[in-house]
Amino acid sequence: MSKWIRKITACFLAGFMMMKTGAVTSHGAPGWPTDIGVLADAGIVMDVDSKTVLFGQRIHQTLPPASITKLLTALVVAEHASMEEMVLFSNDAVYNVESGSGNKLALDEGDQLSVEDCLYVMMLLSSNQAANALAEHVAGSREAFVDMMNEKVAELGCQDGTHFANPSGLNDDSQVVSAYDMALISVAAFQNEKVLEISSSTYHKIPATKNNPDGAGFYMEHKILMAKPGDTTYYCEGATAGKIGYTSLAGNTSVTYAVRDGRRVVSVVLKGSQPQYYIDAKNLLNFGLSSFDNVKIADHETLLQGVEQLDIGGVSWNVSELSIEEEAAITVPKGGQFTDISRTLITELPQSAPKGAVAQLQYTYNDRKVGTAWVYEESVRIAALKEKERESQMAEMNETELEETGEDTSTESEESAPSPEESEKPEKGKGIFGIKLVIGGTVLLILLGVAGFLAWKKKKEREAAARRRERRRQRLMEIGYSEEQFEKLVRDRRNDGKRRP
Repeated sequence: MSKWIRKITACFLAGFMMMKTGAVTSHGAPGWPTDIGVLADAGIVMDVDSKTVLFGQRIHQTLPPASITKLLTALVVAEHASMEEMVLFSNDAVYNVESGSGNKLALDEGDQLSVEDCLYVMMLLSSNQAANALAEHVAGSREAFVDMMNEKVAELGCQDGTHFANPSGLNDDSQVVSAYDMALISVAAFQNEKVLEISSSTYHKIPATKNNPDGAGFYMEHKILMAKPGDTTYYCEGATAGKIGYTSLAGNTSVTYAVRDGRRVVSVVLKGSQPQYYIDAKNLLNFGLSSFDNVKIADHETLLQGVEQLDIGGVSWNVSELSIEEEAAITVPKGGQFTDISRTLITELPQSAPKGAVAQLQYTYNDRKVGTAWVYEESVRIAALKEKERESQMAEMNETELEETGEDTSTESEESAPSPEESEKPEKGKGIFGIKLVIGGTVLLILLGVAGFLAWKKKKEREAAARRRERRRQRLMEIGYSEEQFEKLVRDRRNDGKRRP
């Protein structure tokens, strides 16, 4: 009997030790947390800085996105239009939408709003009309804008068969996205300052339109973003931005962005239901923010230490010529260390690799990808940063300065004043000739005054243009641009404008 007791006891202790160490890998590193799930068909939470998938459920299955599509629309618009540009709502933008899709602000054909106001209406109220009008404004037609959307999807590395067919997210059998691809899109969108600012706002007011003569104010519809502490159903500490959607095909969908203790994560929920999809999103965010840490790669990577030469793809580099991406990070479970990860040097780079990159470091944690970092040729990287900074400074130059080409090409457009000669002959015996003469003289004086004012105004405009050109010349000198480089930039912008109907 004692023999069997010893066996049972041994088995029990073995099982207990397995349970005790089940969260620890064979080499002592913490295991990957898995105590999370969603009731929606698909869900993901991704670290924004490392693009590590912290949890995923059917993340590569494609499903209809509904109005979270508008995050991609906002990103493409922000990259191709100025916020001050005015958008004209066409009949097609307003009325060529799916039946029952709504128009909460009663926007109408002929309404005009700035690009920025349209983005607020689209992101906070999910206006399909605003999405259509923005697409037409940026690309000339919805079809051309959809091409731009799918080009952006490819640029971001989406490879799950994600495809967009309209800028609003309304039902279309060919409009599908995977949770993983939507997370990549969302990370890019929230890294755009303007898109993040707009999708973080909880209230906005637009100026007057046809059906809103006093303007119209409206609130964000995403309940997690509107929740206050104490709301146990929806409140999530650090939840900052996002977009929700619904169609009959997609069900309820959401994208939510949160920041806490210096870490940034984004969750995506597809094919959910009310109100569970909010709870799924909140749980994903809390899991991603509480169960992991980020480690800055440049602070720990030893690739460029202790050697003078490094062979990369058959090319020998002086280590002093190379640098590692400064802001790149990896994500590990709480308690994980940089020494727990494996590193691979990739020398065959994609076309989307940044300027100056000569290799990429890829990091894995127990065969799970947890981050990447570019290896740069330092001189090229610095030159690229300086060029980007100069381009940013150029973009900040006044729009009227940018359109100048160094010569005043304006022409006199004022119509010549009519002749002050009498158009009628005074009738003999009427006694009104004197009155007509006085009127004619008065008109002549007014015309001479107007002509003088116009000449003075034109002179002031020429002087102002000359001052702008001089300021521009000085600013170009300060940022290291020549007049020839500036002229080329202006021509390129004008050609781009001609390509946009």
